[in-house]
Amino acid sequence: PVAEELDLKRAAAAAGEKSLSMLHVRDLLATTGYVRGGCSPVGMKKRFPTLIDETAQLFDTIMISGGRRGAQIEITPDDLGTYCAATFADICRATDASV
Repeated sequence: PVAEELDLKRAAAAAGEKSLSMLHVRDLLATTGYVRGGCSPVGMKKRFPTLIDETAQLFDTIMISGGRRGAQIEITPDDLGTYCAATFADICRATDASV
């Protein structure tokens, strides 16, 4: 969710990894084919494991980046998960309101 913060420890656990880190912006284009502001699990040059916060499944449709600045895609969470072979998991940092 756009208003939440990714919890890298939770994401690593969901991915079955010891740890994860964010990709540095200078490596973004060469690694994914995307420019900053246009990152998306849809259309990556190389398929990476994809995690989607489980709260996405609470909605009929969600909006994601279309892979270019300003391009948006409205899609069902299940269709996105299927297309990306994604895992739905609790990957956001707990906030005071949710504790």
